[in-house]
Amino acid sequence: MKDYIRHQRGRMFESDFFEFFSKVHPAMPFLFWIPIGLGVLGYALFHGMTDVVKAVAMFPLGFFTWQVMEYFIHKKAFHWLGIGPVSRRFHDIVHGFHHKYPDDDSRLVMPLAVSISLASAIGGGLYFLHRPDVTVPYWVGLLFGYLWYDFLHWSQHFRKPLTSWGKKLRSHHMSHHFADPETNFGISNMWLDRLLGTLKKRTAAEDAND
Repeated sequence: MKDYIRHQRGRMFESDFFEFFSKVHPAMPFLFWIPIGLGVLGYALFHGMTDVVKAVAMFPLGFFTWQVMEYFIHKKAFHWLGIGPVSRRFHDIVHGFHHKYPDDDSRLVMPLAVSISLASAIGGGLYFLHRPDVTVPYWVGLLFGYLWYDFLHWSQHFRKPLTSWGKKLRSHHMSHHFADPETNFGISNMWLDRLLGTLKKRTAAEDAND
């Protein structure tokens, strides 16, 4: 028996208030975070807190770090099923609902409350290193790595890929949903699944059914 429902939205909360705020337009993270990321980096460069050389070095490192975080957050946090009714309900809200309704286009990107909390926690920790010359562009790289992840996750569910790489990445994620949810934890990449032994490939026939 399939444990997912295709091509429809679902209701997460009985409360209309919580139900409303559990949804997010897919453009919202980009409209909110892109100006902030560019503004923070531009301010740091303009005021001499960092320089172009360090920005060019640290931004990709932050972007790469997000890919590692993405894998382990997905595998260890999102797929932790819980040990009691409260933690199981937490799992349902955080990720279980997405697996049950994989085509719900109102819940394909991270809500701002979650991304703001995570970005603030990371930024706060980096602040205490007292090295804004490296931590500011690193933090912005993390931020844009997250946005790239959100964009690709939305794309994999909402539209057909146009490139060979996009088709492979979509197949990678659809396998996670419809073949084996204990594999293919990378969303914006496949290299970590390959490296850590959680890679699963789908057949062309399986891809055609999506």
